[in-house]
Amino acid sequence: MRWYWIDRFLEFESGRAAVAVKTVSLSEEHLHDHFPGCPLMPNSLVIEGFAQLGGILVGEHIGFAGNMILAKVPKAEFEFSPQPGDTLTYRAKIEYVKEDGALVAGESHIGDKLHAKVEVFFANVLETDRSRRLFSDAELLAMMKMLGVYRVGRTATGEKLVPPKLGEIPDPARLAGRS
Repeated sequence: MRWYWIDRFLEFESGRAAVAVKTVSLSEEHLHDHFPGCPLMPNSLVIEGFAQLGGILVGEHIGFAGNMILAKVPKAEFEFSPQPGDTLTYRAKIEYVKEDGALVAGESHIGDKLHAKVEVFFANVLETDRSRRLFSDAELLAMMKMLGVYRVGRTATGEKLVPPKLGEIPDPARLAGRS
């Protein structure tokens, strides 16, 4: 089962920044564990929302030529906890992308109130004999379409972002000379 901690993208500028939203619903099972009688969305799941937003932003920028995974959270400052009925608006900006990783910084707001400031670092973990690609091409494209990346996405030059065709997403093992 996959858990999505963002509902849809509102803005997506390839290689630069993205905005996504997550509506916190009382029907989400985890809210009943945090905390009984006072449902709150845990900060760890907010960080996972930032990681999903930033991971998609970085992954698209490098043509999905690797496995960008959350490796470190250098900064996470929270002002209050989201409750059922709140809509989190995540804003993320790529600080840098290197071959071995990337840093994404962002903020979340609920309405006009600052909710959190977060930085997430991704490590590019290429496939080895003991690891696998995180998503198949079909899963990746379906997720990107479902979250609206290609509906709102723009390239760095302002053109409409076009999804790659199946089979056009590079194989990280081949890029690393292990195919």
